[in-house]
Amino acid sequence: MSGELARFRRLLEHDGWANVAALTALREGPAPERACAWMGHLVASERLWLARLREEPSAMPVWPDLSLETCATELTELQDEWMRCLESLDEHGLGESVAYRNSKGEFWTSTVGDILTHVVLHASYHRGQIASAIREAGGAPAYTDFIHAVRMGLIE
Repeated sequence: MSGELARFRRLLEHDGWANVAALTALREGPAPERACAWMGHLVASERLWLARLREEPSAMPVWPDLSLETCATELTELQDEWMRCLESLDEHGLGESVAYRNSKGEFWTSTVGDILTHVVLHASYHRGQIASAIREAGGAPAYTDFIHAVRMGLIE
């Protein structure tokens, strides 16, 4: 895998690692209710985007009520599914359009590359919210920066 696909692989490897790190911080406590809701949304939104890429219906609502244990199981499965998704693509496939309806029922098309970029950025945004909520509750949030993961050899 080379070029843009290799970059997406690294970003999605980071996404998977960082999501688990954020979840671990929630499991160690404190786990504010809104932070747990964001974690469930993060899981559901990644499931939603995978379903859209596969042209399948989504298996869960955008804002599900998931336990942290369910989130842990889902995150493990999602990481495997994202890697399989990338393995099924070639560089040309990143520019292919995917048609879908958003949560408001509006029809859109986006390229596979734009969807992958969105998935990574969207998760990062919610991990920041989770970290802030944990810190506000007196806990220690996970350190999920990309550069930290690279420096520590946590992603290739």
